[in-house]
Amino acid sequence: MPWNRSSRVGRVTDNSRPVAVFDLDNTLADTAHRQRFLEAQPRDWAAFFAAAPQDPPLAEGVALARETAESCEIVYLTGRPARYRNDTLEWLTTHGLPEGRLYMRPDTDRRPARFTKLEILHELARGSEIRMLVDDDELVCHDAERAGFPVVRARWGTPSVALKDAQERQGRT
Repeated sequence: MPWNRSSRVGRVTDNSRPVAVFDLDNTLADTAHRQRFLEAQPRDWAAFFAAAPQDPPLAEGVALARETAESCEIVYLTGRPARYRNDTLEWLTTHGLPEGRLYMRPDTDRRPARFTKLEILHELARGSEIRMLVDDDELVCHDAERAGFPVVRARWGTPSVALKDAQERQGRT
């Protein structure tokens, strides 16, 4: 199932540069204020994603993205549903993140993040060197390393059992 990849933040970049791939939730964006929507039963997905534009940036992740943009093309790879593309693009711009392509999960795709993200990494690797993947999801990181991709584990966000379940079992983010 192809990911929605029609939008770019900023201008077109040089495809000959190596690529650095950044996750959003709990890597660049602090989701702590909205994780409560995933702890309720039933989970309130609409409220969880509607609150994303209010996410504060995570300083360590943002600094790494800005620093890496000096030598790499930046690509954003998120499990957020594509229907939240405009909110996501606005958030990236508002917080001064480097320009780059944005890959989002199709609205109906519920596969675990470790499968969907690895699929996109392989697609990107066909045309460019992947310099690094930066992600908070341990299973995504593990599978990417096993596939030979360099990984930086984003351990600076607020851990959440509910978010981990959403990423891996529910295929939601």
